[in-house]
Amino acid sequence: MDLKDQLKNLFPDHVSESSETDNSDEQSDIWLQDDPIICKYVKRKGKPITILEGYTGATEDFKKLAKELKTKLSVGGSFKDDKIIIQGDLRDKIMTLLKEKGFNVKRVGG
Repeated sequence: MDLKDQLKNLFPDHVSESSETDNSDEQSDIWLQDDPIICKYVKRKGKPITILEGYTGATEDFKKLAKELKTKLSVGGSFKDDKIIIQGDLRDKIMTLLKEKGFNVKRVGG
């Protein structure tokens, strides 16, 4: 008998929360904007990087978005001067992730 079964025996009237509400909370914690986020490809010192800019919301939300993108793509990067800098040419993957979250994305360069 695991912990969930024991809790059901103790509290039979309790209704557990579904995981669907958790997913909607993840999408709604970052402010969505009407203007598109610009996704550019640039080479610095011979190495490719992807730059995201044009977010008009709070910087804390943009930092959360940067961290989430870096962890999902398993790449390095940083947040400087209201821009997200991600190592490598990952525009296609980044654009699909942002579109799934509900952002408008515009591809620039190359």
